[in-house]
Amino acid sequence: MYIGIQKDKDGQWLQGGNRYTLRIPPNPLVANADGSVDLHFGPKAPAGKESNWLPTLPGRGWFAYFRFYAPTEPYFDRSWSLPDVERVE
Repeated sequence: MYIGIQKDKDGQWLQGGNRYTLRIPPNPLVANADGSVDLHFGPKAPAGKESNWLPTLPGRGWFAYFRFYAPTEPYFDRSWSLPDVERVE
């Protein structure tokens, strides 16, 4: 199963010159203390969060796909969902 992401929480196309954060709900990956995972996107890594950063190119749009291998029932019954990407100022 795949989930595509092309726009941010406000409906704006993702742009490589902007910074964004996506908080993934608990249980899909190595987790924060509350079980969530933060991914950071942008032209520069946030200080101290380089391992969870994916680089983007200024002046270029981008999109992401999340691939789920053998998704479980919470994915199908929508009790687990991926939130919108949020732009960080």
